[in-house]
Amino acid sequence: MSDKFDVIVIGAGPAGYVAAIRAAQLGLKTACVDAFAGKDGKQALGGTCLNVGCIPSKALLDSSRQFHNLTHNFGVHGISADNARIDVPTFVGRKDKIVKQFTGGVAQLFKANKITPFFGTGKLLKGNDVEITGPDGAKQTISATNVILASGSVPIELPFAKFDGKSIVDNAGALDFTEVPKRLGVIGAGVIGLELGSVWKRLGADVTIIEALPDFLGVADADIAKIAQREFAKQGLNIKLGAKLGKAEVKNDGVHLTYTDKDGEQSLVVDKLLVAVGRRAYTDGLLAADTGVKLDERGRIVVDEHNHTGVDGVWAIGDAVRGPMLAHKGSEEGVAVAEWIAGKAGHVNYDTIPWVIYTEPEIAWAGKTEKELKDAGIPYKVGTFPFAAIGRAVAMNEAVGQVKVIAHADTDRVLGVHMVGPGVSELIAEAVVTMEFKGSAEDLARIVHAHPTLSEAVHEAALSVDKRAIHKGN
Repeated sequence: MSDKFDVIVIGAGPAGYVAAIRAAQLGLKTACVDAFAGKDGKQALGGTCLNVGCIPSKALLDSSRQFHNLTHNFGVHGISADNARIDVPTFVGRKDKIVKQFTGGVAQLFKANKITPFFGTGKLLKGNDVEITGPDGAKQTISATNVILASGSVPIELPFAKFDGKSIVDNAGALDFTEVPKRLGVIGAGVIGLELGSVWKRLGADVTIIEALPDFLGVADADIAKIAQREFAKQGLNIKLGAKLGKAEVKNDGVHLTYTDKDGEQSLVVDKLLVAVGRRAYTDGLLAADTGVKLDERGRIVVDEHNHTGVDGVWAIGDAVRGPMLAHKGSEEGVAVAEWIAGKAGHVNYDTIPWVIYTEPEIAWAGKTEKELKDAGIPYKVGTFPFAAIGRAVAMNEAVGQVKVIAHADTDRVLGVHMVGPGVSELIAEAVVTMEFKGSAEDLARIVHAHPTLSEAVHEAALSVDKRAIHKGN
């Protein structure tokens, strides 16, 4: 058995590796166990996010956006390019280089912070021992005063559309197509389905998205979702709502789908099928039977408000516990837990965690939706402002979308901000800061925003809450 650590983290995704770094910064002897391997078979720290999630998908989104602009949008600027084409191996290869850069960066951070990495699958044993099974099957056991479980999540597989890595794929498979599929089917109109569907649509694929729920992006504010749905339809994304997949069969000419919608049973043939119906906590094999750590009905690790499992010295964070499956949520939990272990005041405000969908236009929000406030009986007032009236957005030829600010009707405190449009993944930070400091719509309205910028849409929406927007009728 190795020397005892102060902290062992199981999982090196954005929750786990951040927890390990913060623990080490606080002077705690730290180890981190992770089994993710890169294409070269070597350990690739960073989990799903860095390897097959957040970072590679954004790389492909950016590359596909450049190609789409070249072939569809640059004409208005007086820029022309004949016979433009996309080289898919180079397109995917650029993504791979970025992934390797960042996973290598995490390894360097571990080295700089004197964190001991272990390559293998970690299993919590009774007494805060951790059994590590290496890639070769060899086992070893290490021990710590505190263990942080950060095992992450995995894609949900449908029993009638099992992943084969070739014709029916998960998000990882959709990042590595060797050519643009002529016909791409996507099951699920959530973040992953919309983003990866957009990538391959921009490159020329005929994309059909099948969504079982009747409403588009039900988790978002209804007004924002409506605008986004309209724009996606204009782009040619064929989104079928209230459509339930019943069968997916791989045949010589493609994947044959059978689904049911309001008009009855329908059929569709595609070349590739991306199944993106959500993710589940990855806790399989994580816990020995006698650890005392409990799982809920969805397989998530049960924790209290401080991410403690109720077992002395055992904590859990990220996708493996309750709350939204967002990388930044997991990272902040990792920092908070490391600080709690060190006797400091960790904190995560779940009411102001921002959500972002990196489509075109982008979608972002933080705080409550109008429906949530209405259902809770909370009095509110709303201000909106369109990007069509923002000079910078028009000059960029990206004047689609709006900003919506929701404030308490009595106190004027900002309760939610919802956006769809250019650059809103960055603009949402201003809303989060405002809500963190319990700011009001008046506060946002009184702050001077640079002109011309996209951020003026936030300013005008805040002014609109009290019907005093300058550049639109109230």
